[in-house]
Amino acid sequence: MVVFPNAKINLGLHIVSKRADGYHNLETCFVPVPLKDILEIIETERSPDDQHVGGSPRFTSSGLDIPGDPKDNLCVKAYQLLQADLDLPPVQMHLHKIIPMGGGLGGGSSNASFALQCLNEIFDLGLNAQTLENYASQLGSDCPFFIRNQPVLATGTGNKFQDITIDLSGNYIALVFPKIAVATAEAYAGVVPRQTADSPSTSLAELLQNYSPTEWKDTVINDFENSVFRKYPELAEIKNQLYQAGAYYASMSGSGSTLYGMFDHNPDLGSLETYYQTWKETL
Repeated sequence: MVVFPNAKINLGLHIVSKRADGYHNLETCFVPVPLKDILEIIETERSPDDQHVGGSPRFTSSGLDIPGDPKDNLCVKAYQLLQADLDLPPVQMHLHKIIPMGGGLGGGSSNASFALQCLNEIFDLGLNAQTLENYASQLGSDCPFFIRNQPVLATGTGNKFQDITIDLSGNYIALVFPKIAVATAEAYAGVVPRQTADSPSTSLAELLQNYSPTEWKDTVINDFENSVFRKYPELAEIKNQLYQAGAYYASMSGSGSTLYGMFDHNPDLGSLETYYQTWKETL
């Protein structure tokens, strides 16, 4: 079976407060975008001496190089999670990686959630969306988003979802990945939570729904941008160039480093396409 795990972007990102456990409460809007990896999973034969208890699938990859031990890949962990409860037969997994890693696009989380759904279908497990989300939550805080794969307002540490109506159909999105890795801890270290800031904060849901997308430029903010742009001014310049190309809204996704612009036309990205990894998709 072949599936196509897609990326996501963040529309706005507010760091609301720091928690007692050291994590941060936030609010952001996850929106799926049609930049996709390719994942194939097929059942393989169990050898006579293979009891397969707690085993790993055979995993290979192509496309972008995936750092680390393949046994630690989230697709493998998704299989092991289900296998521990349901004693799945052995499988072969192949992931063709297109979504850049470390870019704030959720590619690894998407791979894991699509693997869960794929295994559910291949082996007719009968797991409903809520059960799949519960499994996905054990793999990463944003993994459950990719089960239903529709816009949500995420709160808590990014793990509590509520539906939100965001319709960007017919628009174009340009994604620019500058091949700069911004560590999540590094990004958080530079932000001041809104509950300790001087000015009161309007909720992100209100900003997204009370203003039209063409007004988001001055209202829908990613709180990571100030500190990340200070350290990596190249990212701020990419955002400026997206506006110069005609974007009605541009932002960094998550804690970076991917920048995206939204357009009402198919944009000419000029030098951005020469110097950076870029994609243009229709929403």
